[in-house]
Amino acid sequence: MIIYGKQLFLHILDRHKEKLETIYLAKECDKQTFRKIASSGVRIERVDNKKAQAMARGGNHQGFLAKVKDFEFASIDGLKNKNFLVILYGLSDVGNIGAITRTAYALGADGIVIVSNSLSIEGIIRASSGAAYEIPICTIKNGLDLINELKQVGFSIYGSAKGGKSVQEVKFSSKKALIMGSEGEGIPNKVLQKCDDCLGIKMNNDWDSLNVSAAFAIICDRIING
Repeated sequence: MIIYGKQLFLHILDRHKEKLETIYLAKECDKQTFRKIASSGVRIERVDNKKAQAMARGGNHQGFLAKVKDFEFASIDGLKNKNFLVILYGLSDVGNIGAITRTAYALGADGIVIVSNSLSIEGIIRASSGAAYEIPICTIKNGLDLINELKQVGFSIYGSAKGGKSVQEVKFSSKKALIMGSEGEGIPNKVLQKCDDCLGIKMNNDWDSLNVSAAFAIICDRIING
């Protein structure tokens, strides 16, 4: 798997050096940064911009690319002993998933479960600025089975939906899972029916929706920090 971009590259170099297999540099970097790269012991290759662009599939590599080990997903069984899980139900935009991943890690969620039939983990890693390496991420295909499993081990399930209760009105269980629905359709009704409560955000100025990553940040902060 190829990762690229200076911020993501340096994050992995600093915190997950063992995942690096080959480093590709497409431009000169300052001496301090190069010393850090060289001291990693990872093989370094110089590449021209044409090759770097091909490796990054046209993305903004900023001269820093690397081949890294395949991403290791968490297992759902490994997340059942956690206290606060985030469930992304049908989200497809890697930018939104990456932003939610970054926020979830920054605010203190314990893990993320992505309900999806297909997933571009490379895009999520980039969009999360490397936070995907810091928080357990699990992928599954059957969300209803997941909810049933979590309920069996003591989780209360909260869904984000228009018209839901304000977070301040809800007394949360010690073990909780927050479901965020897809960008266009939200959470399916059959899933909402299994939720213990639905959460909403009060908005002004006749506005009725927020980007899913922005909505998640607000709800997650209020759940954790009150």
